[in-house]
Amino acid sequence: MIEQDVLSKINASIEKKLDYWLGQLARLCAQPSISAQNNGIAECADLVATMLQEQGYRAEVMLSDGYPVVYGEGDGRSAKTLLFYLHYDVQPPEPLELWDSPPFTMTRKGDVFYARGISDDKGHIIARLAALDAVKEALGELPCNVKFIIEGEEEVGSPNMPAFVEKHQQKLAADACIWEFGGVDYDGNPAQSLGMRGICYVELAVQTASQDAHSGLGGSIFPNAAWRLVWALNLLKDENEQIRIPGFYDDVLPPSARDLELLQKLPDHASNLKAMYALDGFLGGVTGGLDLKRQAVFEPTCTICGLTSGYQGAGTKTVLPAKATAKVDFRLVPDQRPEDIVAKLRAYLDTQGFGDVSVTLLGGGRPAKVDPDHPFVQLALATAVAVYGRESLVEPIIGGSGPNYPFIHVLGLPVISAGIGYPGSQVHAPNENMRLDYFIQGIQHTAQIIEGFARL
Repeated sequence: MIEQDVLSKINASIEKKLDYWLGQLARLCAQPSISAQNNGIAECADLVATMLQEQGYRAEVMLSDGYPVVYGEGDGRSAKTLLFYLHYDVQPPEPLELWDSPPFTMTRKGDVFYARGISDDKGHIIARLAALDAVKEALGELPCNVKFIIEGEEEVGSPNMPAFVEKHQQKLAADACIWEFGGVDYDGNPAQSLGMRGICYVELAVQTASQDAHSGLGGSIFPNAAWRLVWALNLLKDENEQIRIPGFYDDVLPPSARDLELLQKLPDHASNLKAMYALDGFLGGVTGGLDLKRQAVFEPTCTICGLTSGYQGAGTKTVLPAKATAKVDFRLVPDQRPEDIVAKLRAYLDTQGFGDVSVTLLGGGRPAKVDPDHPFVQLALATAVAVYGRESLVEPIIGGSGPNYPFIHVLGLPVISAGIGYPGSQVHAPNENMRLDYFIQGIQHTAQIIEGFARL
């Protein structure tokens, strides 16, 4: 465990420089970086590289097949290397009218700070830099080598990150990785996430005519693109939530006994979810407990994320739409692969007579998870107790997705989480926010992991 004298110095440094780091966070949040709109991306990449350099790290903006990636590195006492994966891009701030303060101006109300990206993920970038600074000040040097990979496409599915990691394996070589998120649950318990589901995000589209038509003219004799797409979508899932695509479940790997053991220990948040989202119940009739926890993360999904066709404005417009589109995501579990799902979806639509419905892959990534008994995982759990005063909740896999597969299976790294998030942080929504106490604890936890990592 960390020596008390060193721990005291680390915590003192964090407290002494807290206002400085909050200022750096305000600086970073002020720069828009909306990947979905290519708004401010290049400028933010340059800013992040500059901020790394200001802290004494070698940094560069690297090209990828998409948006630029910021790479940084610094030397430490140990031969071991700790990699930090983060992202500088943010979600669009719309709808702007629902914000209580300007989304790209960090606004403080009591001990809560508001801005787009303040939790996801710019607050985590600053928390990592603050933690490294505190450890360096306490020890006189970094205890290990560090590397940063900070991308600009996470909020659009990290489509180019797997290829980037494959191409730069030697440059990114490390011994362990701290992921871009982390934090606490509804009750303030630290949560350790050890894996993420994969994703296959597609757009389905169909065009039945060269232009929209008067519904009185064409309603009886023209094909309707909206109906055509609805009928195609109706093929994907049955009334029992089972996905109908032949072979869809072939590669599904059931949760292990260890996975179920960890799920069983997690608190039952059924009532929290019902209250937060005003739900009457959950799919499949599950009410809570292990059944709900298992279904939430170890079952693959098919979700209609959006539908567009015809007229949807105020009043009426009697129109027969010529084109219809739908955004659909499939959340994948081990060992499903997005490219396999796309191929099976295409074949299924063809055999059902819907060859006219196009399928475009907009983003995808494979699921991956880490051994919960790895020494680096155990270090993250032990240091969380020291910071939060309670045991971590260990999630073998979470419902969301991210590009962790190449880090775990290509670079061969154990990946853990630590950070500043909490359930009320409103990530991806208006009034995204960060609590000061969780910001401080996220820095402290990260710092203790850094200090302990060199001694593993």
